[in-house]
Amino acid sequence: MKKKKINDFKIGEVVVYPKHGVGEIEKIETMEISSIKTKFYVVKMEQSKLVIRVPLDKQKEVGLRKISSKKIIDEVFSTLKLKPKIRRIMWSRRAQEYEAKIFSGDPIKISEVVRDLFRKNSQSEQSYSERQMFQVAIERLAREVAAVEKTDYFQSTEKIEQILNKK
Repeated sequence: MKKKKINDFKIGEVVVYPKHGVGEIEKIETMEISSIKTKFYVVKMEQSKLVIRVPLDKQKEVGLRKISSKKIIDEVFSTLKLKPKIRRIMWSRRAQEYEAKIFSGDPIKISEVVRDLFRKNSQSEQSYSERQMFQVAIERLAREVAAVEKTDYFQSTEKIEQILNKK
């Protein structure tokens, strides 16, 4: 007798899909693709009106995970308070590193990007691509912080910006 695999996530659970951010498991459905039945998590991404289907057997591969613990979010806030680490390398190379951190889905790595790309109003102007990347990073981070702290996206964005402005 084959042992039935227990699903790691429940319907209604908030999860993080590294390439797209925070979403909610809407349902688990079975689809038949080239005569092979496969079960999928149907994940509704809150910010992008996107619905993603993740095969249950591929969830580890794509990095689908539960939202962070309060302890990790505290670590995120500590990271944001640190001095920015700006490497003096070409922007294109730095942008690749930042992107890798953002799409890793790791909130601590994302907070490093937010910290390093943050500019106070008094500081020098950012390039368009730096601002774009900062927006992607802070949105990812704020959505996860909001999910963990059970607040909304705007409150968590404000909290992150307050921490950054205090430096």
